[in-house]
Amino acid sequence: MVAQTPSTGSGVLVTSSRLKTTYSVAIFLGLIILIASVMRNSERAWYSYLISFFYVVSLALGGLFFTAIQHVTKAGWSVNVRRVAEALTSFLPYAVVGALVLFIGGPKLYEWFHPSEMAKDPLLLHKSGYLNPTFFAIRLLLFFGLWLWFSKVMVGRSLAQDKTGDESLTHKQVGTAIGFLFSFAFSYSFFSVDTLMSLEPHWFSTIFGVYCFAGLFQSTMAFMILTILYLKKKGKLVGYVNENHLHDLGKFMFAFTVFWAYIAFSQYMLIWYANMPEETFFYLPRLSPGWVCVSIALLLFKFIVPFLALLPRWAKRTPAHLAVISVLILIMQYVDIYWLSYPKLNGEKAIFGLPEVGGILFFGGLFLYAVSRFFSMNSVVAERDPRVHESMHHHVI
Repeated sequence: MVAQTPSTGSGVLVTSSRLKTTYSVAIFLGLIILIASVMRNSERAWYSYLISFFYVVSLALGGLFFTAIQHVTKAGWSVNVRRVAEALTSFLPYAVVGALVLFIGGPKLYEWFHPSEMAKDPLLLHKSGYLNPTFFAIRLLLFFGLWLWFSKVMVGRSLAQDKTGDESLTHKQVGTAIGFLFSFAFSYSFFSVDTLMSLEPHWFSTIFGVYCFAGLFQSTMAFMILTILYLKKKGKLVGYVNENHLHDLGKFMFAFTVFWAYIAFSQYMLIWYANMPEETFFYLPRLSPGWVCVSIALLLFKFIVPFLALLPRWAKRTPAHLAVISVLILIMQYVDIYWLSYPKLNGEKAIFGLPEVGGILFFGGLFLYAVSRFFSMNSVVAERDPRVHESMHHHVI
């Protein structure tokens, strides 16, 4: 693809009426369903809220993580796709409110919210210094405060550079990105433990945070690819993004497909090998007749199928093929979070219905609104980044 002038194919994205209708209806219906679910079966409604909330927060943080590693490595190839990652972070202000609402539902989700339950369980009592509502709220505020600050600084500088062209802003990003990566490694691990693993507070895993991170980055690559293809269809990114950029994003997605499988196998194998009751009870319901199909589906459709489908070189350079695999990965990311959480709610069988649909619609619609609003206010490409021309001439050998 011949590189065009920096004014071609970029600029802001005018949100179509169809997209506006889609996310508006999704937010409205999702909210109504969630409220009705809380009135009918509050515990299940809060589980639906939790997994959908965790899903979209992970996508937003995945965009911030991708942005940070590009600045740390001073990558030139990714400049023209980096704005898509930056757009994902626009959900974080809404996520702060979502975290406060999640705290309200804490008593329905976490047994350690109840002092009476803690008092009669020696193990929970031993963990009470960490697992208690006050410290949980402090951690939530700290984590989201950090993530929001880093996103405002890094994305803010990128947007400011669109107006000023000041190259020093790019150099300032390196130190900030390094600081984010260090804080992210700890904060996201603790966030995963706090919100998901503590649903079963007797269980523990030293690599649970890494497991969640693997799914975060795999699904972020999938969402970025779909967004880029959508923008190209709308006439944006012409002359900026070509099959070579898709190839590299596809390689990232392929790599983290393998990494997720590696971490999942490592966690399972070590627990199976040790065969300790305090660890194996996590997997017992997930291998029962009511849940084993979900477990097998994860193995097949989050690892084996994407692995084989992304293995050839052409697969990572073919938009239609990449789109199908990206959709599959995004679906299976939800299934994965569901698999981590719902056996605690119902260990006999997998359940899925209106409460879960409500969570998906509400948070999915809100996420699409945040991202589309970002693109309607900012250029889809960091046009005045000093490495933009390097990205325009990017070629994968």
